This record gives sequence, structure tokens and C-alpha cells, in this order.
Amino acid sequence: MFRTRLSRFATAAALTSAALSLNVAAWAQSPPATPPAASKPADTPTPAPTAPASPAAPATPANPPAAAPPAATPPAAAQAPATPANPSTPAPVQTADPFGEENTLTPKQVLTLTGKANWDLAFDTLMDAFKQLSTFLDKQKIKSSGNPLIVYTATDDTGFTFIAQMPVDQEIKNLPKNMNMGMSPEGKALKFVHRGSYDNMDNTYEAITNHLDEKKLEAKDTFIEEYITDPLKTTEDKLVINVFVPLK
Repeated sequence: MFRTRLSRFATAAALTSAALSLNVAAWAQSPPATPPAASKPADTPTPAPTAPASPAAPATPANPPAAAPPAATPPAAAQAPATPANPSTPAPVQTADPFGEENTLTPKQVLTLTGKANWDLAFDTLMDAFKQLSTFLDKQKIKSSGNPLIVYTATDDTGFTFIAQMPVDQEIKNLPKNMNMGMSPEGKALKFVHRGSYDNMDNTYEAITNHLDEKKLEAKDTFIEEYITDPLKTTEDKLVINVFVPLK
């Protein structure tokens, strides 16, 4: 649409320019306004021009006052408001988050906890898993080295199984029975961004499904959520979650 508007503008400008050129050419070809009778005969000698008397100088005072600068005419630099170097270039606008951006996941060492949840208590179950991992690391005086992850390993109509992962930069021993050391997913995946509450994740996943269908892409049976904002400290409606969809 933008190109079409520019094309129309250029066409209108060209037509206007052509019309002006035709008017100028027609005016140049028109006979002079002075009637023929007023012109002198060709055989009448033209008297030599005489120096005209000097016109009387306009009456001005001997020492005229200095002319005041024209107040109505601003300096050249201020005659017009500053305009950008390329006035046809629109001002930059903030773009939306990338949707379906190609990514390559790099594996990281993680502390993991495997769990299962039903959809009605999905968010509470995931947050409980993060709390268990975070509490254990605090007791060991170990800080996480990255954003927490949820890897969905299977889903059905009633619920899902998952692996909660907390990146760490060291091997941890003497783990509780429900925790293990492991590696985060790796490989090519599409990245999508969700902003807002977990309850609205359905809309994001529906948009992801439509995107995959339109692009005729086939995803693996697993997908990953990376919590950019701390889910244990951020209000639910302020969450920012990267969704990674590995492709086959």
C-alpha cells in the first residue's frame, strides 16, 4: 500500500509538471502584446541615443538613519523549522516481538525436577517445581547461571508431564531423590515470545500452531518455555516467556 501511494504521488507530480511545460511553450509562441502600428519602419534611421538627463536623486536626508533590519524576515537559518535530512523517510516505530524467529539452542548444564500436572493447576504446579529447585540451590549456596526452563515432554487433554530446569555452572552431588543433573535442549528451533499471564498462553500456542501450518513446518513432540522474568517474583500479568519449538 505504501508503494502504491508513492507511485500515485509521483504520477500526479509528473502530470502537473507536463502541464506547466505546455503552458510555458504556448506563452513563448504567442505574438508580443505591442500592436504593429507602434513599431518604427525599418527604413527610418534611428537617431543616435543621447545620454538621458540624470534623474533627480530622491530626497533623502544628508545622513539617513540606518535602515532597521526587517523584523518580519527571520535569519536564513531560522526561516523554516528544521526538517530531517530525508523527509520522505518515516520516523522509526517500535516493532513487535519476533514471531517464529529461527534459533539454535545451545545445551547448558541444569538441575532438573520431573513432574506431572493437570491443566487446571498448571501454573501453580510449575511454580512449585521452580520453588523446590530454587530452595535447594539456596541451601547449597549455589546461584543459578541462567533463566529457568520448562520442557514439556508429553501432553493430553487432562494434563502434561514436564521437566523443570535451572541452569547451574557446576556439578552438584548428593541430590534429593526427585532431582537430577542434566543438559538443556539443543538444536534448531523457532522462537516465539509471550507477554502476560500464563492463563493467556493458550492464545500464544494457537498463534504458534497457525504459524506452523501456514509455513508447512513440522514440530517435534516437545517444546520449551524460558522464563525471562523471574516467575517467583514477577506478578503473573507481567510475565515474559520465550517459547521454543524444535523442528523435525
